Amino acid sequence: MASLQGYVDRRVLLVLQDGRAIVGTLAGFDQKSNVVLSESKERVYSMEEGVEEIPLGLYLVKGDMIVLIGELDDAIDQAVDLSSIRAEPILPIRY
Repeated sequence: MASLQGYVDRRVLLVLQDGRAIVGTLAGFDQKSNVVLSESKERVYSMEEGVEEIPLGLYLVKGDMIVLIGELDDAIDQAVDLSSIRAEPILPIRY
């Protein structure tokens, strides 16, 4: 995935096959699309309590677990009040 090079040192959102949403700074990746995130947090969505952020720190994600990688706009992300957002959790992929 040579296209990941443009995301290095930028804030990204990863959606994983098990439904987790992880936000962090892309520190690196390899030829298998394994990804290293720094300053990462898991965002847990809920219909009752809004979005909870769980700090993960330096985090390694196997490439075959990643469904989506997208760059976050820091200004917009900081302006959003996550506690006011209500959303159903993303369901895991079933084969």
